Amino acid sequence: MEKVELVKQEALNAIEQCTTLEQLNQVRVTYLGKKGPIQSLMTLMKNLSAEEKPAFGAEVNACKQAVAAVLEEKKTDLEQKAMDERLEKEKIDVTLPAMPLKNGTLHPLTLVTQEMEDLFISMGYSIGEGPEVELDLYNFERANIPADHPARDMQDTFYINPEVLLRTHTTAIQMRELEKAGGKLPLKVICPGKVYRRDDDDATHSHQFMQCEGLVVAENITLADLKGTLSYMADRMFGKGRDIRFRPSYFQFTEPSVEVDVSCHMCGGKGCPVCKGTGWIEVLGGGMVHPNVLEMAGFDSKKCSGFAFGVGVERVAMLKYGVDDIRNFYINDARFLKMFDRFD
Repeated sequence: MEKVELVKQEALNAIEQCTTLEQLNQVRVTYLGKKGPIQSLMTLMKNLSAEEKPAFGAEVNACKQAVAAVLEEKKTDLEQKAMDERLEKEKIDVTLPAMPLKNGTLHPLTLVTQEMEDLFISMGYSIGEGPEVELDLYNFERANIPADHPARDMQDTFYINPEVLLRTHTTAIQMRELEKAGGKLPLKVICPGKVYRRDDDDATHSHQFMQCEGLVVAENITLADLKGTLSYMADRMFGKGRDIRFRPSYFQFTEPSVEVDVSCHMCGGKGCPVCKGTGWIEVLGGGMVHPNVLEMAGFDSKKCSGFAFGVGVERVAMLKYGVDDIRNFYINDARFLKMFDRFD
């Protein structure tokens, strides 16, 4: 019995001295293992009488249970201690100022496009969409641009193959909308989107830019309706402080055709590099829809007529926000884009 008590005290002392879970596990293996001192006590039973063996065996089991209980209690204490140390080491001071989150903003071209969409939706227009990789049929043929027209020149158009190209104008969307209408009147739609041309980039030109074109087809539509629509749009988009002029022009898919210029926002009409010394920046082109375009889409050009127009979104944004270089819209400079954050 004295040996049992001695082994028990040794085990309890060893447990008490453990400061880590690794040390405690080693004590567990040492004292409770099959070759440990507690299990070895059972070998002494051969020297005992039959009357002494039950009492001795019970004492050894009690010793084993006591050591196991203290081991488990010590394990719980060490685990809690380890958790407290880890929390102390990894704790976050919530009173410190947080890292600032940089919020994005709508791109200025998106702002202008949405403003134009809202304007024309309020006038009863719908919004048309179409693919940027377009068929020659809709980009040129249906727009009354035959195969020998200069607009088909490889210097102007990005061709993928002879029948597929990157659309050069959102007129292609208009042609799809005309086809979709199937000759039913009236049709009022605007077609915003990105277009591509083989052009040299400078302060006012880009090989990739955005257009927003409008189309109205109904009975008794005249050039006066187009003038009224463009005047109202210019008044809403550019403000009353800009001078506007209308000039006769020519487009293959409209007849007659007009161009609309707005006085330069940089020089006020005096002439500068942005307007190339003219004092004017071209922003609009339009006219009465050519009868051939209507006929190809299934409309009777003798019973209905229509007008179409197209505006460069970048030109409008430059006028509205005083941007002097169209390339600023595409360089993704956060400092430039931040200036258009409406929430600041």
